[in-house]
Amino acid sequence: MKTRRSERLIDMTRYLLERPHTLISLAFFADRYESAKSSISEDLGILRRTFMIRGIGVLETLPGAGGGVIFTPGISKKEATEFVESTSKRLVELNRILPGGYLYLTDLLADPELLRTVGRMIATQYSQSSIDVVMTVATKGIPIAQSVANFLNIPFVIVRRDSKITEGSTISVNYASGSSDRVEKMELSKRSLDEGSRVLVVDDFMKGGGTINGLRSLISEFNAIFVGATVFAENINMHSQFSDAEITSIFKVTKIDTQNKILNVEPGNYLANTDFSYFE
Repeated sequence: MKTRRSERLIDMTRYLLERPHTLISLAFFADRYESAKSSISEDLGILRRTFMIRGIGVLETLPGAGGGVIFTPGISKKEATEFVESTSKRLVELNRILPGGYLYLTDLLADPELLRTVGRMIATQYSQSSIDVVMTVATKGIPIAQSVANFLNIPFVIVRRDSKITEGSTISVNYASGSSDRVEKMELSKRSLDEGSRVLVVDDFMKGGGTINGLRSLISEFNAIFVGATVFAENINMHSQFSDAEITSIFKVTKIDTQNKILNVEPGNYLANTDFSYFE
């Protein structure tokens, strides 16, 4: 059934937002709305300008017989900076201090709007990279991984410290905890990761880097490629096994004193490590 432009714009917007990083031909939209390709091109021009002005992302048209349109979600540096500044104020609430130099983040990572923004930020950082899968370790990193995977439109896998019968056969590694002298184990189903996959690691909190180092070892066991890692927050007072170029943090805890209830949180290196030019 032929549709009016207002209806097309609404439906096209929904369709594109639900399928980021996917090439969609103009012929598909023309058939879907029983409209001429020239009309579809005009509609896409309207969406392209609106997406850019509103900071939703980039709508790119590829010419040629095999071309079409691709939507790449992203965030501007201005919006990302505003998010970091506003969320930093929530992170310094003293009741977030937990024993062992950790922060209580569960309420923040249960906030759908915050999770969408974090997912969009990390997806922006890797929007021009070739990523096949997002990886995290159970359980606090799962919502972040799912949000990032949604915006990159790729699968995410969950590494566990104890195997479930539903996982089937697994590959496991032992790793040294970055915050203690303990040796711990993590494992992943053999069916979860293909050889040669390019893997992005995300997590909620990095204390000493031991968990991420274990994830990198596990990725190596699958003959896959560790592309990088981004965490919501890190404690920079703990000795990290990674350089700033290897690990990106949106926030960094510069001081945490459980006894005297002192907590300082600053922006991490995310803003410096991310190229926003594609979305500006």
